[in-house]
Amino acid sequence: MGVRQESAAWAATLRRHTIPTELGPCTVRVQQGFGNGSPTTAAPEVYLHGAAGSWTSFRPLLSEASPRDRVLIDLPGWGESTGEARLEHLSIEAMGHAVTDVLNSLNYTRWNLVGHSMGGFLALHIAAAWPEQTASVAAISPTSFAVSKAARKPLRSLPRFPAVVGMMLIMRTLAVLGPAAPPLIGAVGSTPLMKLLMAPFFADPRGISAGVIRRLGHDVRPAGFSAAARAVAHYDFDRWRGIRCAVLATRGETDVFTSTSDLDRLASTVPVVQAVAIQHCGHFANLEQPEKVLRLLEDLWSE
Repeated sequence: MGVRQESAAWAATLRRHTIPTELGPCTVRVQQGFGNGSPTTAAPEVYLHGAAGSWTSFRPLLSEASPRDRVLIDLPGWGESTGEARLEHLSIEAMGHAVTDVLNSLNYTRWNLVGHSMGGFLALHIAAAWPEQTASVAAISPTSFAVSKAARKPLRSLPRFPAVVGMMLIMRTLAVLGPAAPPLIGAVGSTPLMKLLMAPFFADPRGISAGVIRRLGHDVRPAGFSAAARAVAHYDFDRWRGIRCAVLATRGETDVFTSTSDLDRLASTVPVVQAVAIQHCGHFANLEQPEKVLRLLEDLWSE
């Protein structure tokens, strides 16, 4: 396990680790909480990004110090975990094992999961598969039932979920370009076109800085996105009935990926769920309404 100090001034307390998993080496950043004498004395906050992101999508939630350790993971196939990623083996089960392998390597035996989009889906799976170790789940705009159906039946789902199906088709097309796709998307990310393309994912695109848009463009991995879509297509959601911890599930009021019906079905599937609709927000509440998300997280963890 390799370790080096993060160079950015704002992230001086983060330490970078590279941890082997069955899906390839996983890059992880860890910040020790001010309330912990050692990494095993409290359940850490574990952040799981979406299928078009990396750990950096959680930056707005990290401005204040936490009494708990923070673990920020670039899942295999995304961010800095792309080099030797074995996407041909990617499944929700394999990603769950990759995350728990990382946490076990860091000597954590219990965890609080915070997942955005695909990361919310993954967090719910981990809570069902490892109920004793999962203390809580916060699923921010979790892509779940609708996205799974769209991945199985894209043409039938197109009229109801055009943004979901459209994104899947675009990513599938770009994935054909292989390693050339991320640099191409990154180049587009530096132009006004990227803000136009990302506009449907925000309630107020004008309030999103050019830097955030560039970072989102930089983090897009078409091959990883397409592999994740295949992985969720035939997932057995009845597994989530075995979740024992408290679950917070949110969606933005203009969310194009997570529907109201998704949260309703989630509430009927998972034993203990607090479903929250966030006003003036799209799919990226962690970027658009971080203060609201932080208040919800603190309420969840204080319980």
